[in-house]
Amino acid sequence: MALSQSQTKNKQVHLFYCPECEDLARNVAAQSNSITLQTIKWRNFDDGFPNLYINNAQDLRGQHVAFLASFSSTGVIFEQLSVTYLLPRLFVASFTLVLPFFPTGSFERMEDEGDVATAFTLSRMLTNIPISRGGPTSLVIYDIHALQERFYFGDHVLPLFETGIPLLKQRLHQLPDADNVVCTKVREGDKRIVRLKEGNPAGCHVVIVDDLVQSGGTLIECQKLLAAHGAAKVSAYVTHGVFPKRSWERFIHKDEVSEKAFAYFWITDSCPLTVKAIANKAPFEVLSLAASIADALQI
Repeated sequence: MALSQSQTKNKQVHLFYCPECEDLARNVAAQSNSITLQTIKWRNFDDGFPNLYINNAQDLRGQHVAFLASFSSTGVIFEQLSVTYLLPRLFVASFTLVLPFFPTGSFERMEDEGDVATAFTLSRMLTNIPISRGGPTSLVIYDIHALQERFYFGDHVLPLFETGIPLLKQRLHQLPDADNVVCTKVREGDKRIVRLKEGNPAGCHVVIVDDLVQSGGTLIECQKLLAAHGAAKVSAYVTHGVFPKRSWERFIHKDEVSEKAFAYFWITDSCPLTVKAIANKAPFEVLSLAASIADALQI
């Protein structure tokens, strides 16, 4: 049976967002007339604890609601969890939490007795999001560090794992040279070993692909190895440009030597603070997740 026009119509989504994600939220809303931005008063009491207010809460009954979050530091997680725990309880038709970067993703396993798998702790916090009128919360995450983390989440949430790789593919199609060799990193204790996994980089524009970058040391070692093997250009793509302690500075084009290191460094806007820090600084380019997030809100 063919669906009627009303049945195929996009659902109207009310999108809330944390202060860090305002630019990304506006870009998401610009992708579709079905997404309406909503606001929250992010205040604090004198003792520093959050004093939060969800505007137009009484109008959310029976509506599809989403929240765009950024857990960039431990200091902002509590206030956003407080909002996330309340929104589904407002008799909404469905609730979606978009957390583009799962920040504890690289701490997902215990190797020695006493290690704390903080990825599991955060997963438990998110699992306890109340069920909305429409069922479990949809949790949208991009390029999670380890796929086994999907099993950390309980039945109260439905994790939807997306990827930013299609953005890279689109960007590569715009380049005159789109050859791709990926380096692999192997760790033996605290020792980093970088080997050329496959292919011959000589004369090629080589793109190193990874899910996230912290200090960037592995990427630099990869670039040196590829250059030593004759790569004409080396670029990098990471979905999550974390760059603690302004470590992005080591990639900035400051002279002819640094320009030869990385031709392009693509990141997404999953880490909003980094996006603001590297704006208009070569070799960085931001590939926005906005369209992908807008599509995910319609699932």
